[in-house]
Amino acid sequence: MTTDGGAAWTVRAIDGPVPDRHSALLAAPVPATVPGEVHTDLLAAGVIPDPFDGDNEGKLFWIGRTSWSYRTVFDWEADEHAVQELVADGLDTAARITLNGTELGKTWNQHRSYRFAVTGLLVAERNELVIEFASPVATANQLREASGMWPHTNLHPYNAIRKMASNFGWDWGIDVATAGIWRPLRIESWSGVRIDSVRPLAGLDRDNGVLDTRLALAWADDATDDAAITVEVGGTTTEMTVAAGTAEAGVTSTIDAVDRWWPRGYGEQPLYDVQVSLQAGANEDAWQGRVGFRTITMDVAPDEHGGPFILSVNGKPVYVRGANWIPDDAFVTRLNRSTYEAGITDAIDANMNLLRVWGGGIYESDDFYDVCDELGVLVWQDFLFACAAYSEDEPLWSEVKAEAEQAVTRLSRHASLALWNGNNENIWGYVEWGWRVPLAGRSWGEGYYFDLLPGIVAELDPRTPYSAGSPFSYDRYIHPNDERNGTMHVWDVWNQVDYSTYRKYKPRFVSEFGFQGPPAWSTLTSVVHDEPLDPYGEQMLVHQKAHEGNLKLERGLGDHLPKWSSMDDWHWTTQLNQARAVAYGIEHFRSLFPLNTGAIVWQLNDNWPVVSWAAVDGNGIRKPLWFALRRVYADRLLTVQPCEDGLVVASHNDTDVAWSTELTVSRRSTRPGGEVFASEQFILEVPARSNALNEFPESITTPTDATSEYIEVRAADGTTAYWYFVEDTALQLTANPCTAEVTATPNGYTVTVTATALTKDLALFPDRLDPTARVDTCLITLNPGDTHTFHVTNTTTAPTTITITITKPVLRTANDLIT
Repeated sequence: MTTDGGAAWTVRAIDGPVPDRHSALLAAPVPATVPGEVHTDLLAAGVIPDPFDGDNEGKLFWIGRTSWSYRTVFDWEADEHAVQELVADGLDTAARITLNGTELGKTWNQHRSYRFAVTGLLVAERNELVIEFASPVATANQLREASGMWPHTNLHPYNAIRKMASNFGWDWGIDVATAGIWRPLRIESWSGVRIDSVRPLAGLDRDNGVLDTRLALAWADDATDDAAITVEVGGTTTEMTVAAGTAEAGVTSTIDAVDRWWPRGYGEQPLYDVQVSLQAGANEDAWQGRVGFRTITMDVAPDEHGGPFILSVNGKPVYVRGANWIPDDAFVTRLNRSTYEAGITDAIDANMNLLRVWGGGIYESDDFYDVCDELGVLVWQDFLFACAAYSEDEPLWSEVKAEAEQAVTRLSRHASLALWNGNNENIWGYVEWGWRVPLAGRSWGEGYYFDLLPGIVAELDPRTPYSAGSPFSYDRYIHPNDERNGTMHVWDVWNQVDYSTYRKYKPRFVSEFGFQGPPAWSTLTSVVHDEPLDPYGEQMLVHQKAHEGNLKLERGLGDHLPKWSSMDDWHWTTQLNQARAVAYGIEHFRSLFPLNTGAIVWQLNDNWPVVSWAAVDGNGIRKPLWFALRRVYADRLLTVQPCEDGLVVASHNDTDVAWSTELTVSRRSTRPGGEVFASEQFILEVPARSNALNEFPESITTPTDATSEYIEVRAADGTTAYWYFVEDTALQLTANPCTAEVTATPNGYTVTVTATALTKDLALFPDRLDPTARVDTCLITLNPGDTHTFHVTNTTTAPTTITITITKPVLRTANDLIT
């Protein structure tokens, strides 16, 4: 039996607070899909409305507080094999499994797989398999009561159970505590010996590739034949024989003149097929996968500035331009290779080279890591601990050990895997979040991060670096979030202070920072139906999970932008402010290179429609923030930065080729006509993988009227940067500074905008007219006389219908908010 072998599944409620209107679920089951989740099954059956819509989240809390039974009946035909096992790749989460009335076992860990012996329990005809899932919310509460209270964020004690933490809700995530058979389930029959796992660890010895293939073998009780193992990779075949009963084996292969795997921007991503074959008498087994040959190191050795954080691939330091990745759908069984490709493409198109798989989510499916291997995106992989203290007592310790061993074994082959990270913010939490009093001396997870997990990585994946946590200073006697050492999270910006505070820091590496903004208008209004629409509307607040989130959106405007006067302006203002805040931070960090070695913005993606820190919303629409990231994460960046002696042009060249171009720097008028008051030209020379700081001449930096002048930096290759002497709230901008013309194209339309005065942060929102429409550019600044063409695709709306609507709120500028 396999999940795609025709077995029909059903699910029904077995106890819990099922509403009267759904009481039939206690008696009659509904069809279920495996792999799947109870929420998606109930939704497909028409039993519940879309959990993402309106205020349905609260109306459906009962699902996570109810226990559920999955059942299937299947035929089984005996074959020549002596051993049968039920293999569950993923059960979510507290489950009791019975086959033909016999209990096979109980589980309570979503993050690992299980094997159950079923030899002798299967019958030739009708077999009944039942998997009962206890309420995840009740189970977490019961485990907390039994073991004691360990501090955690958010509502539920997610740290008491090995289940996706954000499934219980987060400050961007919906509370939909799921249950179900979330990964494939099958019966395997075998005899003699089988391959239990394969870890093909690919490395380099000068120009040659070295593949250390490590196998775990499982033997039947009556097995007597020795096993022949064959490993084929890159045209090289290596063989060995092991005696019956050997539990582990290692085969080393050398591949001459191997092509190295590189992250994007540093080289190509050649991948090599690996075929492992096993033969023991008449019994055979096989495994296949792909590897990339590379080395990766983490340098945190102290230097004159404190302690760096440098990831190097094949000996070459990589400047990290990354984003944090959360589960891409609140219902993770809806994810597949296609959805992963779309999300990772969002990262690549924004010039990113690393994704951090955050510790409150899941170990993603192999599809995610395969795509990263193919496209050259490095993966920073958290172990699944986030924002909480964790008991180190049994049975949690053994569950963590089993899950970590399985995760490292499964993922270690991937060329993209750059770092194993022990936890998210838990070391920081212990130091600074008031945990020590309620813990009263009890363990809090330290043993995992400094003992268990590094030991597992050293044994099973010694080629990949390990970090105890994020943030971390790589010294037990230094504050874990010290800017001078290791990795830093910057969250006073957004939570307490203005985003100009970014410039007060000189971080060695920033692994979390960000700023909120709403999703696309069409995404927001597809789930929020308040009349009238308002930031503090009932349904709007369901889709704003951050503590005082809307107040922080308002406070975050500071002197940068005025407070909105309409809902349309609220949407545009807060999206624009989000983009500017994050871009401000990244431009500053990159100007510090080589002191700063990278940034990982929070966050790339959303898992439902929500106001959040994401650059791409829950419907896959790229927010203005995404376009800002594409600019500030470009291989070559120009940015104007203040320093002790005045303004400088900071030029970061993150390529292997020297950057030589002519720069024109001008001080111009914001008024119609755009008069040039001063202009200078010079040749910019920036070596490969370097940064340069060039001072402005005084004629450029000394305005006659700061409220009506600005600086433009324009390179001959088209790269630009701007500096404004005052914030927009004090800047003289012209109302209606541009005109627009619409032209039909074979797959949509173009909008060509011509500026008659300084046009700041020009943006087109075609989803306001058609939710299927997508635009290629955003946040464009134009001088008088400049033009820019937006390309709109995937639209179902004819250009003739939209010609008269290319005005506010479809076409927006910062000018709209000031004038």
